Amino acid sequence: MKGSDISAFAAAARVSSPAAIDHVAPDSLKGIPRRQTNPARWNGKGWNEFVTALRARNIEVCENRQTCGFYSSDSGGLAYGMPHGITLAGSAAQISAILKQAQLHRVPVTVKGGGLTTEGESVAFGGLLLDMRGMSRVISVDAQNMTVRAEAGVYWHTLAEVLRRDGLDYLSAPLNLTSSLGGTLAVGGIDINSPRLGCSADQAVSLQVVTPTGEIKECSETLNADLFERVLLGYGQFGVITEATMRVRKFTPVTMHYFYYGSLREAMEDLQMLVREDAADYCGILTIMDKAVNLLVAFDSDGRERAFFAGWRKRLRGHGELGFGLRMAWHYALRPWRVGEALYLLGRKQELEPAFNPAHFMEDGRIIDRAVVFGNQVWKFWGGRKMVIPDLATSADKFVEAIERGNAVCKKYFPRYTLYCVGIKLSGRRERYEMSCVPPDAAGFAYGCEFEPILGDTVYSREYLQAFKNEIYEIGVEMKTSYYRFGGMMKGYIRRAFGDELVEKHLAMKRLADPAMILNPDVIF
Repeated sequence: MKGSDISAFAAAARVSSPAAIDHVAPDSLKGIPRRQTNPARWNGKGWNEFVTALRARNIEVCENRQTCGFYSSDSGGLAYGMPHGITLAGSAAQISAILKQAQLHRVPVTVKGGGLTTEGESVAFGGLLLDMRGMSRVISVDAQNMTVRAEAGVYWHTLAEVLRRDGLDYLSAPLNLTSSLGGTLAVGGIDINSPRLGCSADQAVSLQVVTPTGEIKECSETLNADLFERVLLGYGQFGVITEATMRVRKFTPVTMHYFYYGSLREAMEDLQMLVREDAADYCGILTIMDKAVNLLVAFDSDGRERAFFAGWRKRLRGHGELGFGLRMAWHYALRPWRVGEALYLLGRKQELEPAFNPAHFMEDGRIIDRAVVFGNQVWKFWGGRKMVIPDLATSADKFVEAIERGNAVCKKYFPRYTLYCVGIKLSGRRERYEMSCVPPDAAGFAYGCEFEPILGDTVYSREYLQAFKNEIYEIGVEMKTSYYRFGGMMKGYIRRAFGDELVEKHLAMKRLADPAMILNPDVIF
């Protein structure tokens, strides 16, 4: 079925069912302060001419409705849209031809990598869906200069596997390694080593980019530097990343230690101390509600580990497993009516610990392949049909207050939830940080937290989940912080969070770079 036929079918359905309710209309959620819903589907004008022009250039466009249906949502599971057609990316030249014709016929093009967006950023509400997974090669590994060149559609776990063959490893990558390289660079990319190494986007040496008007350009800090700064952390607004050269390092096994807290505030303050003092190679916070707060600390070398235990361990207020277990046992012994909560926490601990310390990936007490361990287990324990993970990114001085307020929102909406907190080392005051996950007032380090309900088998309405996310986003607006995932369904918050002046500046740059406003049009602008 062609795009025009689909549009006609949908229109006929609306006419034949006058009582039908538009569940995503701006006024559909009475009583819920929702700032953005799914955008209206593109009207399809110029689609047939666009497809004809692409096929004349041997570019295949799949318009099969069933195939398009596989692309109707993202990992968030709340935004739904249907592209008119799909193209599997094959080369920079192919993407160049697509974008030139898209400008000519004013057809929206939405780019999708791993699809791990949660606000519909990689969902196409009509137009062409460009699937970057067709470009997933690791092109070259340069052990002498410690770099790797790869196509943008490659998953991080594949990149890690190739690097491992040469005794190398990535520097900073997202915690979920089923993310694509290009998609990660467009949003930042944060891991438990980000306190030392910064975000993934800061590890890029050079990029190959196809601009919204179809020009193929190489860019770096010295070549087409303006484009380099706009594309990194640019949320897909200023070009399609097709290749990237990334810094790498020597591979090392990881020694992991866990410190347990009953106080979220104390754990966050201790995390900040470790980040500020450069006391660990990896650190972050994972919680089960605010009852069992885990500060994980890890090291690449024996020397760094010894220095930590000699100088920094005594400053941490967290307990070892035995000490924390005794405190929790006493806590729940005095509160027998909460035995269900105690059993849940114990069961979660018994599931998580073996998963993050699997015998076949351990050697002499060290994790010998953290890419596999974390890539697999993060999705197992924090994935599912819906990834509802609103977040806040703050400067150091706002971190504790913002996360405590977000934690209170989680408790209001869900009986069980988890938080993931991490620091981010900043590389000066780069232009790429403007209107991104890096808060405008952050200096030296930024901090981020994801708020994720543990949904289990409970079914929550879309409206309920959206109301939860909105309360988190409202904290960001009120405290003038930022968001790691922004755009899509929550893009109405962007102007409120960053102000008219900064948004108008970036909108002007977008209009100059993308005259027809066709590249990822429903993400931000």
